[in-house]
Amino acid sequence: MRDKGSVEQSKGMTREELLALPAAVDLDTGNRALGLGRSKGYALAKRGEYPCKVLRLGKAYRVVTADLLDLLGLAA
Repeated sequence: MRDKGSVEQSKGMTREELLALPAAVDLDTGNRALGLGRSKGYALAKRGEYPCKVLRLGKAYRVVTADLLDLLGLAA
């Protein structure tokens, strides 16, 4: 049960948060930036259909931040 006074954390990211990202981020961060749920994001990455470039490093997925920012219209 949620406390009435608690503040829910936003799923999206601010412009400032996006521009402060490192060169590559984990898939959960990429999903958050794109407003994708965890299951949907991982399914897209697994099928090679993620909307921007994803690197597979062992069992981990990393989203290329430059492609993410370009997709969101924030590329420098």
